Amino acid sequence: MSNLYIITGPAGVGKSTISKKLANSNNKSVLIEGDDIYHQVIGGYVQAWKKGNHLKTFWKVCITTIKIYLQDGFDVIFNYIVTPENLNLIKTEFKDYTIKFIILLVDENTLLLRDKNRPKDCQMKERCVTLLNSFKNKNYNVKNILDTTNLSIDETINIIKNQNEFII
Repeated sequence: MSNLYIITGPAGVGKSTISKKLANSNNKSVLIEGDDIYHQVIGGYVQAWKKGNHLKTFWKVCITTIKIYLQDGFDVIFNYIVTPENLNLIKTEFKDYTIKFIILLVDENTLLLRDKNRPKDCQMKERCVTLLNSFKNKNYNVKNILDTTNLSIDETINIIKNQNEFII
């Protein structure tokens, strides 16, 4: 049976890097970058954190896409900012699949350093710290949090693949 990996965390924490490496480590997998789907909207585009955004449509597209790949036997690695409310939707829609939910976090200094190493047009600067604090204040289950401050990419992948605590 296919597995669904949900990788979330604030901007700059390493969601894309970890997700790509995780997808490459599986035999039959697909990587769905939430940002890529969100940015498909061109006319009428509104940033996700602003009023008038298209998050409702975004989640419909994501759920449908994930379902198709899972039904066809792919492991799916999905990364995006996932709130507890979004997580409830995912759990309901994919109750027949194994779901690993991983919240990547780091300390503030590491986050700012990682953000600075991103291409200039992708840097979030203080917004990534705001998101980090937002994640810390959400009602997430602590068992789903993985602090990668002192972990390599390979160590992080190994933990995600081999620890069942992330299963929801």
